Amino acid sequence: MGRPLTVLVDAGPWLPVPPQGYGGIEAVLATLVPELRRLGVRVVLATVGASSLEVDEQVTTFSEPRFAEIAAPYNRVMGVAAAHVDAVLRELRGRDDIDIVHSHLEAWGLVGYADAGIPVLHTLHWDLAKHPELYGRFDGRGRVFVNGVSAAQLAGAPPALRRHALGHVHLATPLAERPGPDVAVDDHLVVLARLTPGKGQDVAARLAHRTGRRVVLAGPVGPHHTAAELADALATDPRARDHPDVAWFCDRVAPLLDGDRVRWVGALRGVERDRLVASASAQLCPLRWEEPGGTGIVESLALGTPVVGYARGCLPELLDEPGTGLLVARDDEDTLAGLLAAGADRTLDRDACRAAARRRFTPAGMARGYRDLYDDVLARTAPPATGAA
Repeated sequence: MGRPLTVLVDAGPWLPVPPQGYGGIEAVLATLVPELRRLGVRVVLATVGASSLEVDEQVTTFSEPRFAEIAAPYNRVMGVAAAHVDAVLRELRGRDDIDIVHSHLEAWGLVGYADAGIPVLHTLHWDLAKHPELYGRFDGRGRVFVNGVSAAQLAGAPPALRRHALGHVHLATPLAERPGPDVAVDDHLVVLARLTPGKGQDVAARLAHRTGRRVVLAGPVGPHHTAAELADALATDPRARDHPDVAWFCDRVAPLLDGDRVRWVGALRGVERDRLVASASAQLCPLRWEEPGGTGIVESLALGTPVVGYARGCLPELLDEPGTGLLVARDDEDTLAGLLAAGADRTLDRDACRAAARRRFTPAGMARGYRDLYDDVLARTAPPATGAA
């Protein structure tokens, strides 16, 4: 019997796996890796030392996560991703048991392993308009292939990148049990996402004041996971506002917080997060960007909470079943305000949300999708068979 397929999963240098609080890609990997191992895949995880996910082997590139630096000026942060990839490449050169690299590191993961002599699958988790010079002329040299996290994301990819795409695999989340019977559905709306302009929390806050609905914002502001952390940084670090998300939050969101109509509760996790989402009338998504994967959307559906927002990015694709969502044309704040004021979100079907999550967004289904992509990459990169003399 041959050895099992061995995949080096590159989680990047920014956050541990699983993440402590917010961490979109890292949360996806914390869900994916155990399911891959159940399928018989041997997983070597390239990550930071704080990671605690059970894997077959861990390659540690930094002892501590580097997320606090991710939005620093380029000349201060450019070496972090490069050093991480260099450490992984050194590991690969010293061994011959890795069959494929599965990279989740933005930009660097696409090009860093192209000449490593090993097949690569690079998952695109982000907006594909971000790096036109890279994506517009990319050449994987027959070794590097990509996948998207939604069909809508890949549809907007530059042709050069799309030629390397093998399809998409929707994100998944463990199907959380609904919190206990003491968690009743309330009238509040929740926005479950990192606080950043693309997620539109300032629009959500404005809608709360326009419509009389209560909105709870849950997620980090830059590297700060709580209001106390952010207040301390602003009081002691003169560079705290250099982070673009911090500056935007202070200028556009904080003035709309009143502790009642609009609250920011920081980055929640586990049962606390699930109780907030499960008790919400809906998740509100007034997006300013083309959402590629929608982890928070899938988490919301799994908890039986429908989604209301703008029809941007992957949202129409994830909410294409009756009763699971209510979408209006992008940036049509007036129509969205009218629906919220009328309580249209209360008519959506919470059982349909759970059923859709069980059918379409399970961890096991995501793992099978990636296992098939690994086989596809290996078939495309296999040396040509030679005939007998």
